[in-house]
Amino acid sequence: MKTAVMTDSNSGITPEEGKKIGIYSLPMPVIIEGDVFYEGKNITQEEYYGAMTSGKNVTTSQPSPGDVMDMWDGILKEGYEQVVYIPMSSGLSASCHAAIQLSEEYDGKVQVVDDHRISVTMRESVLEAKWMANQGMTAEEIKKRLEENAYNSSIYIAVDTLEYLKKGGRVTAAGAAIGAVLNIKPVLTIQGEKLDAFTKVRGMKKAELKMLE
Repeated sequence: MKTAVMTDSNSGITPEEGKKIGIYSLPMPVIIEGDVFYEGKNITQEEYYGAMTSGKNVTTSQPSPGDVMDMWDGILKEGYEQVVYIPMSSGLSASCHAAIQLSEEYDGKVQVVDDHRISVTMRESVLEAKWMANQGMTAEEIKKRLEENAYNSSIYIAVDTLEYLKKGGRVTAAGAAIGAVLNIKPVLTIQGEKLDAFTKVRGMKKAELKMLE
């Protein structure tokens, strides 16, 4: 059984890197001042963060159904019998559930994995899926294995500024102002599928120590 592994750029795997390691990566859309760009395709991380820090209106979006299905169709035309697709966690985006619905049209040839991960832990799932595919495992077997281990991961995040959490509605303007005055740094966590507050400390050095702890 020849099985392809596909993910999106939320895993940190760009289309360019994906080509080198044999993984298909769908670039996620980023909207800056109304113009649409695609991660790792026509915008770099430096340009993305530069737009944010310069005060431009920056939002993200899920991939269009057409883009997802076009990549699946292209992979199957290359001779693969099955596709394992690992998008970002269903708890953080509607793109996973949308992909599951789209996959119903492929008679089992496309298996969408909801392993409730994002970023570095999602990347590990993708690399594990590639290893399993190389061992000859089917898409169904890979999906089952990844979803069984979905919650065996944790991420801790500290942010130096509350500005973007305020813009995203995760903290109030008053809370962000107080936090800035008192040098409060929130430590956030992703345990499985959701982003939650873990604790608050004074200063980035204490935030780093808390994450290591």
